[in-house]
Amino acid sequence: MIKEKYTIKDFLPLISLFVLITAASVVWVMLSEGDFMRWMELFMGLFFIVFGLFKVLNLKGFKDAYRMYDVIATKYPSYGYAYPFLELGLGALYLLALYPFATNLVTLALMSVSAWGVYLKLRKKEKIMCACLGVVFKVPMTWVTLVEDLLMAGMALVMLLIMF
Repeated sequence: MIKEKYTIKDFLPLISLFVLITAASVVWVMLSEGDFMRWMELFMGLFFIVFGLFKVLNLKGFKDAYRMYDVIATKYPSYGYAYPFLELGLGALYLLALYPFATNLVTLALMSVSAWGVYLKLRKKEKIMCACLGVVFKVPMTWVTLVEDLLMAGMALVMLLIMF
């Protein structure tokens, strides 16, 4: 059952992972004397790897949950099986700093489409669970989910703009 009101406790798994990923990427970039661009790559790489791993723990559960709000997965359910591996691949590309233009372009598209699906559900005030951490944790879909998607899309856009 989905609650009407949420507390900070409902978002603890998401907040904890966000803090850990941020801290790890800050430490990593400080140890390697990187810059802001490298920090964003490390953050996004760790984000995609961690979130993708949670999704593959129960692929069928993720596919079913993701289909509730993603505009592509709604039409093509098998996309839900592929999505976690797209995240893992993007995570590896970010961590290795390979093909930055293509990686950021794909991320911008992927996260924008995801944000659109989330926005449509939020606009309808539907109460569903977010599949951002797979189905391991029960995190409600709220504006936090939309911000998460827009943050990733925004970081990809910033990195694309910095390249030029």
